[in-house]
Amino acid sequence: MWGIIPAAGNGTRIQPLAFSKELLPVGSRRDDGAERPRAVSEYLLERMLAGGADKLAFVISPWKSDILRYFGGAFEAGGATAEIAYVVQGEPRGLCDAIFRALPLIRDDEPVIVGLPDTIWFPEDALRALPDDRLSFLLFPVERPELFDAVDADEQGRVREIAVKSADARSRWIWGAFKLPGAILHALHALWLRPERQDQYIGTLVNAWLAEGGAAWAVRAGHSYVDVGTLHGYREAMRLLGDAKEPAIAPVRIGAAPRSGAPRLRARA
Repeated sequence: MWGIIPAAGNGTRIQPLAFSKELLPVGSRRDDGAERPRAVSEYLLERMLAGGADKLAFVISPWKSDILRYFGGAFEAGGATAEIAYVVQGEPRGLCDAIFRALPLIRDDEPVIVGLPDTIWFPEDALRALPDDRLSFLLFPVERPELFDAVDADEQGRVREIAVKSADARSRWIWGAFKLPGAILHALHALWLRPERQDQYIGTLVNAWLAEGGAAWAVRAGHSYVDVGTLHGYREAMRLLGDAKEPAIAPVRIGAAPRSGAPRLRARA
């Protein structure tokens, strides 16, 4: 299973930084017996591995080589290891374009998880609640849904609409990650390539998918969610981690050796 991490954005909401926002230190981890600062994106990678991902694809801009230097070729957490591939988005063209940059790596029969690397959410294993065979969104309740993509779903969990940063959002549940078969990701890409589309946001693209008879599902398995892309969000993340039941220092290995017999991956431009 692949995990796609779109990390090509400029991070303008929390600048100035001397490094990519995905490496912003939030909390700490234990590395070879020593306590070290923890990059915010490590939380997403941990959760992807807990959700079953064994291959990770970072989508980065040409000037974000510090992410490559930081993570190297593999990531290990919770006894699981995933190799890392890197894909380049040449210029900022929105979230959809960033995600689709990883398509050459994805087979139709492979499940894919997509998450945002400047967020922290709980529970850590929430991705396990998402099915492999359909497009499904992991939802979290927030106080200000107009700042996010709010998901309106019926009682059975079928998505009716995604309100993209709308003051008229009818739901306080927002998506924080989603999962889908590779075949559906390729189908969404084909829809996105139409001349009238080229959406920047996943929400508007999924609305078009629904209008053409496609289906998407909402899973309300999350209970806490913070966007660390702003100074306010950074403070909230520190508070959330302080209130969390998990250990303050989690063992993680960056650049871990790949598993024996694991397929070799290479970065693509």
